[in-house]
Amino acid sequence: MTTPRPLAVYVHIPFCVRVCGYCDFNTYAGMDAVKDGYTSAAVAEIEAWAPRFAGRTVTSIAFGGGTPGEMAAESIAAIIEAVRAAAPLSPDAEITLEANPGTTSGPDLHALAVAGVNRLSLGAQSFDPGELAFLDRVHTPEATAASLHLAREAGINSVNLDLMYGLPGQTPARWSATLDHALRLAPDHLSLYALTVEPGTPLATRVDRGEVVPLEPDAVAAMYEAAADRLAAAGYRHYELSNWARPGHESRHNQVYWTGGDYLGIGAGAHGFLDGERFENVAHPRDYIEAVHRSGRAIAETVRPDPITAMSDWITLHLRLVEGFDPAAFPAAFGEPLEDAAGPPLDACRTAGLLEEAGGCLRLTPRGRLLHSEVAVQVLLHLRERATPGVA
Repeated sequence: MTTPRPLAVYVHIPFCVRVCGYCDFNTYAGMDAVKDGYTSAAVAEIEAWAPRFAGRTVTSIAFGGGTPGEMAAESIAAIIEAVRAAAPLSPDAEITLEANPGTTSGPDLHALAVAGVNRLSLGAQSFDPGELAFLDRVHTPEATAASLHLAREAGINSVNLDLMYGLPGQTPARWSATLDHALRLAPDHLSLYALTVEPGTPLATRVDRGEVVPLEPDAVAAMYEAAADRLAAAGYRHYELSNWARPGHESRHNQVYWTGGDYLGIGAGAHGFLDGERFENVAHPRDYIEAVHRSGRAIAETVRPDPITAMSDWITLHLRLVEGFDPAAFPAAFGEPLEDAAGPPLDACRTAGLLEEAGGCLRLTPRGRLLHSEVAVQVLLHLRERATPGVA
């Protein structure tokens, strides 16, 4: 008897109360009128994908956005039920919902827990009121604590806090205070992200005008290192570049992305990866709804990565894992040893102190974690040169 192939399901909810100035995600404010139609479209899209669920077990469902917590609990429940109807859920399936602090009530959280949500990710970002105002966040530090408490009361047994560092004008002391405040709440998981100035965002415009001065990279790196030390001392395991967890609370859904597993993307602008093909849905919610009603799906583009891209993505994503990866897994995926495909750049990174072997795995060193993107670029350039000598 063959083991059912695992599948993760990502559901994109593109609605927000306000689009933050630094955000370049596929999000929209002021679209409450289309939420019911969006729910119906998401359910219909899942039903259209049902043949591809055959022989699979769903191991995780993740609602991201946008702000999924802005959707009615019954809408989230209807989408979960549609997945259940399409394929069996594993008994320990992880079902995650992202929410803004202070915007999801106790009764709603209870209804979500009854529907199967067992992991809540709160976009705390900071516990400094001035920093929250800079980030255009609508909540207060107190709202984060209240939402975490309500989630516990509702029976949601795993709670994550998102925090941001490297903000313009942020001092080490203010970052330390945010970490201390977060740890006093005893979340099960913490995701820490450096602020990135994305092209086309209002924040990028302010930076271009000189109204906002980004923090120096060395100062941002120091905040990352300080957080790693602080969280380790508090008993959190650093398991991925930006993620720390208490034992047993690692994000199983996100690990599907980092290890090259299959995942289905549902919703406006959602991305998926199935059987070696990547696909992306149309971005605007109204266009998405129309496309689903017209044909059952809303795919804007489907791409099968070429061997260079596939190898580069595989190495880059696996190196996000703090424990690294077993080099023997590479030939199982691509039919040739890792050293044959990418030996020179990996050797150079070892010599530079960015990579090391430990417990049979190849992994980034603490310094290498700060330079993951540079390692990824060197691997990609080598693979391109190898495929077409003389062309980098």
